[in-house]
Amino acid sequence: MDESLARQESWMHRMDPCVRVITAVIVSFCAALCHDVNILVGHVLMSLVLVGMAKLPPVAVFKRLKPLFWFLVMIWVVMPFTHEGEPLVLMGPVALTRPGVMLCVNISLKSVTILLYFMALVATMTVATLGQALHCLHVPDKMIFLLLMTYRYISVIQSEYHRLLRAAKFRGFVPGTNIHSYRTYAYLAGMLFVRASRRAARVYDAMRCRGFNGKFHTLDTFSPGVVNHLFLTLVSMTALGLVVTETLLM
Repeated sequence: MDESLARQESWMHRMDPCVRVITAVIVSFCAALCHDVNILVGHVLMSLVLVGMAKLPPVAVFKRLKPLFWFLVMIWVVMPFTHEGEPLVLMGPVALTRPGVMLCVNISLKSVTILLYFMALVATMTVATLGQALHCLHVPDKMIFLLLMTYRYISVIQSEYHRLLRAAKFRGFVPGTNIHSYRTYAYLAGMLFVRASRRAARVYDAMRCRGFNGKFHTLDTFSPGVVNHLFLTLVSMTALGLVVTETLLM
């Protein structure tokens, strides 16, 4: 799995993971609560500042934003023409409405901002470090184990699927829209679940043999100092200040 952003070097990468997780949650909620375009632009600028502090490569940032852009394109194609309200442009029987456009702008700014926040604050740590931070924040251990194990074995299950599909193609399987193809994919899914179950049992036995007692231990230690607390306070108060500003302007 891709953890390239976590392998960068910056001041953000050396911060306490707990502080970063708390900050990401606060600023994301604040961005989601805002509706004024000018306030949302302020959130976008703040997220870009955090991305710059993390020294994230622009190409890597755009690569992670690209799936979101495709989703936003679908919203822009449909919503401005179907939302009721004052028309901006009339194109025969179809009208481009002002509320539809403003709603699309709102959704776009919020989506990009929240993703940039999480890229700068959460994606800059490994999943193991994220699990450690969630444990320190008293998130239930079962949820953390589920997160770590899911992340670890998604790539394993994916490689197993490709291996089964490659074996089917060696036997002459050609995908198509017919009953034989649907039946073959059903067999592949069934074999994938069987192999995943057997592998999970082997992994669990191996962990028990190595003394696993229900807790993951790590050698990475982080000490939240004055700088971390100052960062949390400054960024959180700025985000909350934007929410208060919008409330006062209403």
